[in-house]
Amino acid sequence: MPVGYFSLILHAHLPFVRHPEYPAFLEEDWLFEAITEVYLPIIFILQNLHEGGVKSRLAMNVSPPLCEMLNDELLQTRYTRHLEKLLELAEKELRRTEHEALEYFDAARMYVENLNVSLDLWNNRYGRNLVGAFRELQEEGVVEIITCGATHGFLPLISTPEARKAQVRIAVNNYRMHFGKQPRGIWLPECAYEPGVENLLKDAGIEYFISDTHAILYGEPRPRYGVHAPVVCPNGTAVFARDVETSQQVWSAEVGYPGNAVYREFYRDIGWDLPLEYLKPYLDSDGSRKHLGLKYYRITGRDVPQQNKQPYIPGVAREKVAENAAHFIGERIKQAHKLRETFDGHPPLVVSPYDAELYGHWWFEGPQFIDFFFRKLHFEQSEIEPISPGDFLDAKIPIQIQQPTASSWGENGYYKVWLNEKNSWMYPYQHDAEQRMTELADKFSDADELETRILKQLARELLLAQSSDWAFQIYQGTTVEYSSKRFQSHIHRFDLLANMLESGTADQDLLTEIENRDNIFSEIDFRFYCTEVRDL
Repeated sequence: MPVGYFSLILHAHLPFVRHPEYPAFLEEDWLFEAITEVYLPIIFILQNLHEGGVKSRLAMNVSPPLCEMLNDELLQTRYTRHLEKLLELAEKELRRTEHEALEYFDAARMYVENLNVSLDLWNNRYGRNLVGAFRELQEEGVVEIITCGATHGFLPLISTPEARKAQVRIAVNNYRMHFGKQPRGIWLPECAYEPGVENLLKDAGIEYFISDTHAILYGEPRPRYGVHAPVVCPNGTAVFARDVETSQQVWSAEVGYPGNAVYREFYRDIGWDLPLEYLKPYLDSDGSRKHLGLKYYRITGRDVPQQNKQPYIPGVAREKVAENAAHFIGERIKQAHKLRETFDGHPPLVVSPYDAELYGHWWFEGPQFIDFFFRKLHFEQSEIEPISPGDFLDAKIPIQIQQPTASSWGENGYYKVWLNEKNSWMYPYQHDAEQRMTELADKFSDADELETRILKQLARELLLAQSSDWAFQIYQGTTVEYSSKRFQSHIHRFDLLANMLESGTADQDLLTEIENRDNIFSEIDFRFYCTEVRDL
């Protein structure tokens, strides 16, 4: 038996952004950047580790909106065009830097190599089907894929039991469609928990959920092993909570690895540095500057102004990644020995949940860190074993019964990020729609074909309005206009559709247009919103 266990958990989620009404849309770049910088590299690394005989075991939430976008033909086509244009720009940059800016040539060459590999993986190895690639990794025993709320709805701020149930039940159904089995675990949206949520999960067949530290730490009774062992709610649902030490080491830009001076600087991008005429073919039709993903500078120092950043050197950064991975493992070994001694021989479990986008998008070297971490874990030690939460449950190690406390992983640990003076205006509209959805589902439970289409689209519009991403971005002050408009547009479309249904005068052209625009969850069943939800 190892001294201790380690569970890496990645949360891959993006809000559903799809705008067929425009030839290109800036916010669709969120998905395109994540595919290039995060999902493709992580899938490729994990597949290579597996094929090389290296045990790499982790859990990963691939959220329902992300699955739906990755499987969407329109977005797949647009991403292919995006990747081809980015490679074209990178090749242009390789020629320019070789003759005019040699200090950036190594980075430019790295981008050309990476993007050529990405395009080949995307088109040939994975056939533009990354959900299928994730499913294959799960079937090979590399990854335990878990689910999330249907649209990342913040469960404690959803007003009706039916709407809460729908967020969970629709997510589970969508998971079954994409991955061919029942999910064992769930990443609660924003890790937001309040007592009672576990009953929704158990009813949907979920065995465990991921929480922040204080959900267990301040639960009743006090946790015997702190957060270094799961607990089980009185109803039998297990809870795995975040370890603080590992979060700081990898997450923090101030004291963690990503802030190292030799790593790539995120905020300095050629989309803002080079002449506009030179970049114009690679910008959107309005010609506005934006991040293009080619960055030539290293962090250099936290207090160094952007104009004084030094050139990024890929080889030096790679050496530092290997060093950080070795240090991280060494710290986990020390932590495991200390905890095991403290726990009188009980094997500790260190749970390390992160946004997947940290690995590659915010921390460019993050996928390399994962690669080095699992290789060193496999070849250079035997004291720490990587496992998933499901593996821990299967080991039948005794687990304490506890009632966790309300929590989230937002600022100050509770709900203020998603309910505050900047975004509180949203909730009366959302709550009215939640109540109305159940009233309509009950009234039209025996709906005809046209009524069923309307009710399904009503459910989609409500789900999209409930996405916690809109309230988060409004609070953070990022894309406030877009997030506000998205929320308002879904509530507006919900009202239009509800009025159609109640009046019996459906505008089928408008209904078709809305269905084609907000086409998430083709398999949705509106009856999840009925007062008495049956097993569907």
